Amino acid sequence: MDCCSTDIIESRFNQAYVQKKLERYQRKGPKKTTTILTSAIVAHMRTGMTLLDIGGGIGDIQHILIPKGISKAINCEASSAFLEACNREAKNNGYSDRIEHIQGDFVEVSDQVPAADIVTLDRVICCYPDMPELVRASLSKAESLYAIVIPRDTWFIKWMTEFYYNLRFLLQRNPFRVFVHSVQDLESLTTSAGFKPVFEERKGWWLIQLFARQV
Repeated sequence: MDCCSTDIIESRFNQAYVQKKLERYQRKGPKKTTTILTSAIVAHMRTGMTLLDIGGGIGDIQHILIPKGISKAINCEASSAFLEACNREAKNNGYSDRIEHIQGDFVEVSDQVPAADIVTLDRVICCYPDMPELVRASLSKAESLYAIVIPRDTWFIKWMTEFYYNLRFLLQRNPFRVFVHSVQDLESLTTSAGFKPVFEERKGWWLIQLFARQV
């Protein structure tokens, strides 16, 4: 991602946008795909594990997994509005001291981010143009589990992404874009890094996957 990527994210995910997301979360809870992903993680994790949540938004994954036994979470997020919302929600639930917040494009700040037992990217890879760079950098931080939610790369989803989302952004002169990356290429990067798939489910437009490091 280019040098203005954080500015693009800040503009897209501003206070007004994040407040709507937070209010929805407080009314309805986490997204269904997030619930599926975290259920898969819980089935494979051990109490006391650490979490690195990349692009965690309001912290849905953190708010689910910390009460389930995560000892510490690192929230790496480019949007300051999302970071503030995540921290407020964690304070309301009494575990803000177990979350470390790091702001920035993960690839650009990855040298500052420690490894964790579990790494999650929930609807994050689709916001990043250079999928291999993001996936390699995030895999290098995962010591046990690697969990993702990405768009299914069907022709229909690719078409809808370009003509419904990206065309609208273009007409609005908004530099933000959504990407439908190759699932096969992503899985190749993951298995090459020593991980094997242990869970997969399709839900609407989305593919939910969990990989475990082979020992």
